[in-house]
Amino acid sequence: MADCIFCKIVAKEIPAQILYEDKDVISFRDINPMAPVHLLIIPKQHYQDLNTAAPADECLLGHILAVAQKLAVEQGIAESGYRVVANNGLNAGQIVDHLHFHLIGGHLLPDFA
Repeated sequence: MADCIFCKIVAKEIPAQILYEDKDVISFRDINPMAPVHLLIIPKQHYQDLNTAAPADECLLGHILAVAQKLAVEQGIAESGYRVVANNGLNAGQIVDHLHFHLIGGHLLPDFA
């Protein structure tokens, strides 16, 4: 999408601290981190949210979680614990209308249950 900030990052029109990239997924540091490690993992293809992903996208969604695990190890937070979050829609706090997952860790995270 032309006005999507994450699509612009994928297209390298906007700079980002990219930590991982393959043909389907890109990961970069959040510009407003909520923890010592706060990365975003996004599909390169534009999906507005989880509701716009189809059953055929199950492999992509699983791949995103595998990338999260890999990055947690690389960032040194796998053993101490980390959180993977996908806010889905306005009431859930989704700010950018491009499906994205937050990988957050590096200190004790507050319980939100």
